[in-house]
Amino acid sequence: MKNTVVVGAQWGDEGKAKITDLLAEYADVIIRYQGGCNAGHTVVVNNEKYKFHLVPSGVLYKNKFCFIGAGTVIHPETFLEETTELIERGVDLSSLKISPLASITLPYHIDIDGISESNSGKNKIGTTKKGIGPTYSDKIGRYGLKIQDLYDEELLNSRLDAILPLKNKMLKEVFGTKTYTKEEMLQYCKKYAEIFRPYVYNEWVSKLSGILKDDKKILFEGAQGIMLDIDYGTYPFVTSSNPIAGGAATGSGIGPTHIENVIGVTKAYITRVGEGPFVTELTDEIGEKIRNIGGEFGTTTGRPRRCGWFDAVLSKYCVLVGGLTQMAITKIDVFNDFDELKICIAYKDIRNGKIYKDYPTNINMHKYLEPVYETLKGWKSNLSDAKTWEELPLNAQKYLKRLEELVGIPVKIISVGAEREQTIILENPFK
Repeated sequence: MKNTVVVGAQWGDEGKAKITDLLAEYADVIIRYQGGCNAGHTVVVNNEKYKFHLVPSGVLYKNKFCFIGAGTVIHPETFLEETTELIERGVDLSSLKISPLASITLPYHIDIDGISESNSGKNKIGTTKKGIGPTYSDKIGRYGLKIQDLYDEELLNSRLDAILPLKNKMLKEVFGTKTYTKEEMLQYCKKYAEIFRPYVYNEWVSKLSGILKDDKKILFEGAQGIMLDIDYGTYPFVTSSNPIAGGAATGSGIGPTHIENVIGVTKAYITRVGEGPFVTELTDEIGEKIRNIGGEFGTTTGRPRRCGWFDAVLSKYCVLVGGLTQMAITKIDVFNDFDELKICIAYKDIRNGKIYKDYPTNINMHKYLEPVYETLKGWKSNLSDAKTWEELPLNAQKYLKRLEELVGIPVKIISVGAEREQTIILENPFK
Protein backbone atom coordinates (compact mmCIF):
# COMPACT_ATOMS: atom_id res chain seq x y z
CA MET A 1 0.00 0.00 0.00
CA LYS A 2 1.04 3.62 -0.49
CA ASN A 3 -0.12 7.10 0.55
CA THR A 4 -0.34 6.77 4.30
CA VAL A 5 -1.57 9.12 7.03
CA VAL A 6 0.10 9.00 10.44
CA VAL A 7 -2.31 10.35 13.03
CA GLY A 8 -2.27 10.54 16.80
CA ALA A 9 -4.89 8.20 18.26
CA GLN A 10 -5.07 9.80 21.72
CA TRP A 11 -4.69 13.43 22.85
CA GLY A 12 -1.43 14.01 21.00
CA ASP A 13 2.13 13.34 22.18
CA GLU A 14 1.88 9.68 21.17
CA GLY A 15 5.25 9.50 19.44
CA LYS A 16 4.01 10.30 15.92
CA ALA A 17 7.29 11.94 14.96
CA LYS A 18 9.26 8.76 15.45
CA ILE A 19 6.82 6.74 13.34
CA THR A 20 6.75 9.46 10.68
CA ASP A 21 10.53 9.64 10.71
CA LEU A 22 10.83 5.87 10.24
CA LEU A 23 8.32 5.70 7.40
CA ALA A 24 9.71 8.82 5.71
CA GLU A 25 12.71 6.74 4.64
CA TYR A 26 10.40 4.79 2.32
CA ALA A 27 8.19 7.69 1.18
CA ASP A 28 8.91 10.16 -1.60
CA VAL A 29 6.80 12.99 -0.20
CA ILE A 30 6.03 14.07 3.38
CA ILE A 31 3.17 16.54 3.91
CA ARG A 32 2.33 18.28 7.19
CA TYR A 33 -1.39 18.89 6.83
CA GLN A 34 -2.68 20.78 9.92
CA GLY A 35 -1.86 22.42 13.23
CA GLY A 36 0.75 24.97 14.13
CA CYS A 37 3.73 25.48 16.39
CA ASN A 38 1.71 24.23 19.36
CA ALA A 39 2.70 20.78 18.11
CA GLY A 40 5.91 19.28 19.45
CA HIS A 41 7.63 16.26 17.93
CA THR A 42 10.91 14.79 19.13
CA VAL A 43 13.02 12.48 16.95
CA VAL A 44 16.16 10.73 18.23
CA VAL A 45 18.82 9.92 15.63
CA ASN A 46 22.23 8.59 16.68
CA ASN A 47 21.57 9.75 20.25
CA GLU A 48 20.83 13.27 18.98
CA LYS A 49 17.44 14.83 19.68
CA TYR A 50 15.69 16.90 17.03
CA LYS A 51 12.61 18.85 18.11
CA PHE A 52 10.10 19.80 15.46
CA HIS A 53 7.16 22.18 15.70
CA LEU A 54 6.31 23.18 12.12
CA VAL A 55 8.83 21.45 9.87
CA PRO A 56 8.01 17.86 8.80
CA SER A 57 10.48 15.48 10.42
CA GLY A 58 11.12 13.94 6.99
CA VAL A 59 13.68 16.68 6.33
CA LEU A 60 16.22 14.53 8.18
CA TYR A 61 16.36 12.38 5.03
CA LYS A 62 17.84 13.55 1.75
CA ASN A 63 15.89 13.82 -1.50
CA LYS A 64 12.45 13.94 0.10
CA PHE A 65 9.89 16.56 -0.89
CA CYS A 66 8.64 18.03 2.42
CA PHE A 67 5.56 20.23 2.21
CA ILE A 68 3.77 22.33 4.84
CA GLY A 69 0.18 22.35 3.61
CA ALA A 70 -2.65 24.87 3.50
CA GLY A 71 -4.29 23.40 6.59
CA THR A 72 -1.45 24.60 8.81
CA VAL A 73 -0.99 27.92 10.60
CA ILE A 74 2.55 29.25 10.64
CA HIS A 75 4.02 31.43 13.36
CA PRO A 76 6.86 33.30 11.62
CA GLU A 77 9.20 33.59 14.62
CA THR A 78 8.93 29.89 15.43
CA PHE A 79 9.50 28.95 11.80
CA LEU A 80 12.62 31.12 11.70
CA GLU A 81 13.98 29.69 14.96
CA GLU A 82 13.32 26.10 13.92
CA THR A 83 14.79 26.36 10.42
CA THR A 84 17.82 28.30 11.69
CA GLU A 85 18.60 25.63 14.27
CA LEU A 86 18.20 22.82 11.74
CA ILE A 87 20.50 24.56 9.26
CA GLU A 88 23.09 25.17 11.98
CA ARG A 89 22.98 21.44 12.76
CA GLY A 90 23.71 20.61 9.13
CA VAL A 91 20.19 19.67 7.99
CA ASP A 92 19.57 20.43 4.30
CA LEU A 93 16.28 22.30 3.94
CA SER A 94 16.35 22.72 0.17
CA SER A 95 13.48 20.25 -0.17
CA LEU A 96 11.25 22.07 2.35
CA LYS A 97 8.35 24.00 0.83
CA ILE A 98 5.32 25.90 2.19
CA SER A 99 1.89 26.19 0.62
CA PRO A 100 1.06 29.80 -0.27
CA LEU A 101 -2.38 29.07 1.16
CA ALA A 102 -1.12 28.36 4.69
CA SER A 103 -2.32 30.88 7.29
CA ILE A 104 -0.07 33.16 9.33
CA THR A 105 -0.11 33.59 13.10
CA LEU A 106 0.39 37.30 13.77
CA PRO A 107 1.47 39.04 17.00
CA TYR A 108 -2.06 39.97 18.02
CA HIS A 109 -3.15 36.34 17.74
CA ILE A 110 -0.66 35.44 20.46
CA ASP A 111 -1.73 38.40 22.59
CA ILE A 112 -5.39 37.39 22.37
CA ASP A 113 -4.66 33.72 23.04
CA GLY A 114 -2.52 34.42 26.08
CA ILE A 115 -4.90 36.89 27.70
CA SER A 116 -7.97 34.78 26.92
CA GLU A 117 -6.44 31.69 28.51
CA SER A 118 -5.14 33.59 31.55
CA ASN A 119 -8.54 35.16 32.20
CA SER A 120 -10.54 31.95 31.76
CA GLY A 121 -10.19 30.78 35.36
CA LYS A 122 -11.76 27.39 35.93
CA ASN A 123 -13.01 27.40 32.32
CA LYS A 124 -9.54 27.50 30.79
CA ILE A 125 -8.89 25.14 27.89
CA GLY A 126 -5.21 24.51 28.58
CA THR A 127 -3.88 25.97 25.33
CA THR A 128 -0.17 26.49 24.65
CA LYS A 129 -0.84 30.24 24.21
CA LYS A 130 0.82 30.08 20.80
CA GLY A 131 -2.00 31.94 19.02
CA ILE A 132 -3.29 28.86 17.21
CA GLY A 133 -6.98 29.22 18.12
CA PRO A 134 -7.23 32.93 17.21
CA THR A 135 -5.41 32.26 13.92
CA TYR A 136 -7.86 29.55 12.94
CA SER A 137 -10.75 31.73 14.12
CA ASP A 138 -9.64 34.48 11.77
CA LYS A 139 -9.18 31.97 8.96
CA ILE A 140 -12.76 30.75 9.33
CA GLY A 141 -14.04 34.30 9.86
CA ARG A 142 -12.16 35.41 6.70
CA TYR A 143 -10.07 37.92 8.65
CA GLY A 144 -6.81 36.05 8.32
CA LEU A 145 -3.70 36.47 6.22
CA LYS A 146 -2.24 33.72 4.08
CA ILE A 147 1.38 33.33 3.08
CA GLN A 148 0.66 34.44 -0.49
CA ASP A 149 -0.80 37.75 0.76
CA LEU A 150 2.68 38.84 1.86
CA TYR A 151 3.81 39.16 -1.75
CA ASP A 152 0.91 41.25 -3.08
CA GLU A 153 1.38 44.80 -1.78
CA GLU A 154 -2.01 46.06 -2.96
CA LEU A 155 -3.84 43.09 -1.46
CA LEU A 156 -1.87 43.21 1.80
CA ASN A 157 -2.68 46.89 2.32
CA SER A 158 -6.33 46.27 1.60
CA ARG A 159 -6.49 43.30 3.96
CA LEU A 160 -4.81 45.19 6.82
CA ASP A 161 -7.19 48.13 6.31
CA ALA A 162 -10.07 45.73 6.87
CA ILE A 163 -8.52 43.67 9.67
CA LEU A 164 -6.66 46.11 11.93
CA PRO A 165 -9.55 48.39 13.02
CA LEU A 166 -11.47 45.34 14.22
CA LYS A 167 -8.46 43.75 15.93
CA ASN A 168 -7.36 46.97 17.60
CA LYS A 169 -10.85 47.58 18.93
CA MET A 170 -10.84 44.08 20.40
CA LEU A 171 -7.31 44.44 21.82
CA LYS A 172 -8.07 47.79 23.45
CA GLU A 173 -11.68 47.47 24.61
CA VAL A 174 -11.97 43.78 25.35
CA PHE A 175 -8.47 42.71 26.38
CA GLY A 176 -7.03 46.03 27.52
CA THR A 177 -3.71 45.49 25.81
CA LYS A 178 -1.57 47.21 23.19
CA THR A 179 -2.78 47.86 19.66
CA TYR A 180 -0.87 47.72 16.37
CA THR A 181 -0.39 50.36 13.71
CA LYS A 182 -0.62 49.50 10.05
CA GLU A 183 3.03 50.45 9.60
CA GLU A 184 4.08 48.02 12.34
CA MET A 185 2.21 45.19 10.68
CA LEU A 186 3.52 46.07 7.22
CA GLN A 187 7.09 45.99 8.52
CA TYR A 188 6.44 42.68 10.24
CA CYS A 189 4.98 41.19 7.07
CA LYS A 190 7.82 42.57 4.94
CA LYS A 191 10.44 41.04 7.23
CA TYR A 192 8.94 37.58 7.19
CA ALA A 193 8.06 37.67 3.50
CA GLU A 194 11.80 37.59 2.84
CA ILE A 195 12.38 34.79 5.35
CA PHE A 196 9.58 32.69 3.85
CA ARG A 197 10.51 33.47 0.24
CA PRO A 198 12.90 30.50 -0.38
CA TYR A 199 10.27 28.09 0.89
CA VAL A 200 7.02 29.37 -0.63
CA TYR A 201 5.91 27.00 -3.38
CA ASN A 202 3.49 28.65 -5.76
CA GLU A 203 3.76 25.73 -8.17
CA TRP A 204 2.25 23.30 -5.64
CA VAL A 205 -0.73 22.41 -7.86
CA SER A 206 1.42 21.13 -10.73
CA LYS A 207 3.85 19.53 -8.28
CA LEU A 208 1.20 17.53 -6.42
CA SER A 209 -0.53 16.61 -9.68
CA GLY A 210 2.77 15.27 -10.98
CA ILE A 211 3.38 13.35 -7.75
CA LEU A 212 0.04 11.59 -8.10
CA LYS A 213 0.53 10.94 -11.81
CA ASP A 214 3.96 9.43 -11.17
CA ASP A 215 2.53 7.22 -8.42
CA LYS A 216 4.92 8.57 -5.77
CA LYS A 217 4.58 7.43 -2.18
CA ILE A 218 3.07 10.11 0.07
CA LEU A 219 3.24 10.27 3.85
CA PHE A 220 0.80 12.65 5.54
CA GLU A 221 1.93 13.96 8.93
CA GLY A 222 -0.58 15.39 11.39
CA ALA A 223 -0.20 17.20 14.68
CA GLN A 224 -1.97 16.64 18.01
CA GLY A 225 -4.40 13.69 18.12
CA ILE A 226 -7.90 12.53 17.25
CA MET A 227 -9.26 13.34 20.71
CA LEU A 228 -8.19 16.96 20.20
CA ASP A 229 -10.05 17.24 16.88
CA ILE A 230 -12.20 20.36 16.74
CA ASP A 231 -15.26 18.31 15.71
CA TYR A 232 -14.69 14.87 17.24
CA GLY A 233 -12.52 15.55 20.27
CA THR A 234 -13.43 16.44 23.85
CA TYR A 235 -14.82 19.85 22.87
CA PRO A 236 -14.15 22.55 24.02
CA PHE A 237 -10.89 21.07 25.34
CA VAL A 238 -9.54 20.57 21.84
CA THR A 239 -7.28 22.11 19.23
CA SER A 240 -8.64 24.33 16.45
CA SER A 241 -8.14 22.05 13.47
CA ASN A 242 -8.84 18.50 12.26
CA PRO A 243 -6.04 16.04 13.15
CA ILE A 244 -8.19 13.11 11.93
CA ALA A 245 -7.26 11.48 8.62
CA GLY A 246 -10.01 13.44 6.89
CA GLY A 247 -8.01 16.55 7.72
CA ALA A 248 -5.11 15.19 5.67
CA ALA A 249 -7.16 15.63 2.50
CA THR A 250 -8.35 19.17 3.21
CA GLY A 251 -5.03 20.28 4.67
CA SER A 252 -2.79 18.96 1.92
CA GLY A 253 -4.79 19.57 -1.26
CA ILE A 254 -4.82 15.87 -2.10
CA GLY A 255 -8.27 14.29 -2.13
CA PRO A 256 -9.34 11.37 0.09
CA THR A 257 -9.45 8.89 -2.81
CA HIS A 258 -5.65 9.02 -2.84
CA ILE A 259 -5.28 7.95 0.81
CA GLU A 260 -4.95 4.20 1.23
CA ASN A 261 -3.74 3.62 4.77
CA VAL A 262 -4.14 5.36 8.15
CA ILE A 263 -1.80 4.48 11.00
CA GLY A 264 -3.07 5.45 14.44
CA VAL A 265 -0.19 6.04 16.85
CA THR A 266 -0.90 5.33 20.49
CA LYS A 267 1.21 4.79 23.56
CA ALA A 268 0.93 1.52 25.47
CA TYR A 269 -0.76 3.75 28.05
CA ILE A 270 -2.44 7.13 27.56
CA THR A 271 -1.50 10.74 28.27
CA ARG A 272 -2.98 14.19 27.97
CA VAL A 273 -1.66 17.74 28.35
CA GLY A 274 -3.96 20.54 29.41
CA GLU A 275 -7.51 20.50 30.69
CA GLY A 276 -10.43 18.25 29.85
CA PRO A 277 -11.90 14.84 30.76
CA PHE A 278 -9.67 11.79 31.11
CA VAL A 279 -11.52 8.74 32.45
CA THR A 280 -8.47 6.50 33.04
CA GLU A 281 -6.23 9.21 34.52
CA LEU A 282 -4.03 8.00 37.38
CA THR A 283 -3.34 10.60 40.06
CA ASP A 284 -1.54 8.15 42.33
CA GLU A 285 1.99 6.74 42.51
CA ILE A 286 1.38 4.55 39.45
CA GLY A 287 0.58 7.59 37.33
CA GLU A 288 3.70 9.29 38.67
CA LYS A 289 5.77 6.20 37.90
CA ILE A 290 4.55 6.14 34.29
CA ARG A 291 5.27 9.87 33.94
CA ASN A 292 8.81 9.61 35.27
CA ILE A 293 9.82 6.49 33.38
CA GLY A 294 8.20 7.73 30.17
CA GLY A 295 9.59 11.26 30.47
CA GLU A 296 6.09 12.60 30.05
CA PHE A 297 6.69 16.32 29.79
CA GLY A 298 5.52 18.43 26.84
CA THR A 299 7.98 19.10 23.99
CA THR A 300 6.53 22.55 23.39
CA THR A 301 5.58 23.64 26.92
CA GLY A 302 7.51 21.37 29.29
CA ARG A 303 4.25 20.78 31.17
CA PRO A 304 3.91 17.42 32.95
CA ARG A 305 1.50 15.18 31.09
CA ARG A 306 -1.42 13.50 32.82
CA CYS A 307 -1.01 9.72 32.61
CA GLY A 308 -3.37 6.77 32.73
CA TRP A 309 -3.99 3.18 31.68
CA PHE A 310 -4.79 2.34 28.05
CA ASP A 311 -8.40 3.17 27.21
CA ALA A 312 -9.88 0.73 24.68
CA VAL A 313 -13.27 2.51 24.70
CA LEU A 314 -11.65 5.75 23.57
CA SER A 315 -9.42 3.88 21.11
CA LYS A 316 -12.35 2.18 19.37
CA TYR A 317 -13.90 5.62 18.92
CA CYS A 318 -10.64 6.85 17.38
CA VAL A 319 -10.67 3.94 14.94
CA LEU A 320 -14.15 4.99 13.81
CA VAL A 321 -13.79 8.75 13.40
CA GLY A 322 -10.11 8.61 12.46
CA GLY A 323 -10.50 5.96 9.79
CA LEU A 324 -7.64 3.95 11.28
CA THR A 325 -6.51 0.81 9.47
CA GLN A 326 -3.67 -0.19 11.80
CA MET A 327 -1.94 0.80 15.04
CA ALA A 328 1.58 1.77 15.97
CA ILE A 329 2.20 1.22 19.68
CA THR A 330 4.91 3.34 21.31
CA LYS A 331 6.60 3.31 24.71
CA ILE A 332 5.69 -0.25 25.61
CA ASP A 333 9.15 -0.41 27.22
CA VAL A 334 7.87 1.93 29.95
CA PHE A 335 6.14 -1.13 31.41
CA ASN A 336 9.30 -3.26 31.64
CA ASP A 337 9.24 -3.24 35.45
CA PHE A 338 5.47 -3.46 36.06
CA ASP A 339 3.97 -6.50 37.81
CA GLU A 340 0.62 -6.00 36.14
CA LEU A 341 -1.07 -3.78 33.58
CA LYS A 342 -4.64 -2.63 33.23
CA ILE A 343 -6.76 -1.91 30.18
CA CYS A 344 -10.02 0.02 30.35
CA ILE A 345 -12.67 -2.07 28.54
CA ALA A 346 -15.78 -0.08 29.52
CA TYR A 347 -17.04 2.93 31.51
CA LYS A 348 -19.44 2.72 34.44
CA ASP A 349 -21.76 5.60 35.34
CA ILE A 350 -21.51 5.94 39.12
CA ARG A 351 -24.98 7.51 39.28
CA ASN A 352 -26.94 4.57 37.94
CA GLY A 353 -24.47 1.77 37.27
CA LYS A 354 -24.96 1.93 33.49
CA ILE A 355 -22.10 0.40 31.49
CA TYR A 356 -20.78 2.10 28.36
CA LYS A 357 -18.75 0.04 25.90
CA ASP A 358 -18.96 2.76 23.25
CA TYR A 359 -17.51 6.21 23.80
CA PRO A 360 -20.08 8.81 25.03
CA THR A 361 -19.37 12.13 23.33
CA ASN A 362 -21.15 14.28 25.93
CA ILE A 363 -18.12 15.18 28.03
CA ASN A 364 -20.21 16.74 30.78
CA MET A 365 -21.12 13.22 31.93
CA HIS A 366 -17.49 12.04 31.98
CA LYS A 367 -17.09 13.27 35.56
CA TYR A 368 -19.58 10.58 36.55
CA LEU A 369 -17.75 7.80 34.71
CA GLU A 370 -15.25 5.40 36.18
CA PRO A 371 -13.18 2.88 34.21
CA VAL A 372 -13.91 -0.82 34.15
CA TYR A 373 -10.54 -2.55 33.99
CA GLU A 374 -9.17 -5.83 32.78
CA THR A 375 -5.86 -6.83 34.37
CA LEU A 376 -2.96 -8.52 32.56
CA LYS A 377 0.38 -9.76 33.87
CA GLY A 378 3.52 -7.74 33.22
CA TRP A 379 6.67 -9.19 31.66
CA LYS A 380 9.23 -7.98 34.21
CA SER A 381 12.05 -7.92 31.66
CA ASN A 382 13.75 -5.43 29.39
CA LEU A 383 12.34 -5.61 25.88
CA SER A 384 14.24 -2.57 24.57
CA ASP A 385 16.61 -4.77 22.55
CA ALA A 386 13.88 -6.81 20.86
CA LYS A 387 14.14 -6.72 17.06
CA THR A 388 11.28 -9.06 16.12
CA TRP A 389 7.86 -10.07 17.42
CA GLU A 390 9.29 -13.41 18.52
CA GLU A 391 11.87 -11.67 20.71
CA LEU A 392 9.19 -9.89 22.74
CA PRO A 393 8.35 -11.49 26.11
CA LEU A 394 5.24 -13.68 25.95
CA ASN A 395 3.26 -11.38 28.26
CA ALA A 396 4.14 -8.38 26.10
CA GLN A 397 2.82 -10.29 23.08
CA LYS A 398 -0.37 -11.10 25.01
CA TYR A 399 -0.81 -7.44 25.96
CA LEU A 400 -0.49 -6.29 22.34
CA LYS A 401 -2.79 -9.01 21.06
CA ARG A 402 -5.41 -8.02 23.62
CA LEU A 403 -5.21 -4.41 22.45
CA GLU A 404 -5.82 -5.62 18.90
CA GLU A 405 -8.87 -7.60 19.98
CA LEU A 406 -10.39 -4.72 21.91
CA VAL A 407 -9.70 -1.96 19.40
CA GLY A 408 -10.44 -3.96 16.25
CA ILE A 409 -7.41 -3.21 14.09
CA PRO A 410 -3.97 -4.86 13.94
CA VAL A 411 -0.79 -3.62 15.58
CA LYS A 412 1.81 -3.31 12.83
CA ILE A 413 4.52 -1.15 14.43
CA ILE A 414 5.91 -1.50 17.96
CA SER A 415 8.33 1.02 19.45
CA VAL A 416 10.45 -0.40 22.27
CA GLY A 417 12.70 2.65 22.81
CA ALA A 418 13.47 6.18 21.64
CA GLU A 419 16.00 5.35 18.91
CA ARG A 420 15.03 4.62 15.30
CA GLU A 421 16.48 1.14 15.59
CA GLN A 422 14.34 0.32 18.61
CA THR A 423 11.29 -0.34 16.47
CA ILE A 424 9.65 -3.55 15.31
CA ILE A 425 7.90 -3.03 11.97
CA LEU A 426 5.61 -5.98 11.31
CA GLU A 427 4.26 -4.43 8.11
CA ASN A 428 5.60 -1.43 6.20
CA PRO A 429 2.77 0.33 4.31
CA PHE A 430 5.20 1.48 1.62
CA LYS A 431 6.55 -1.99 0.81
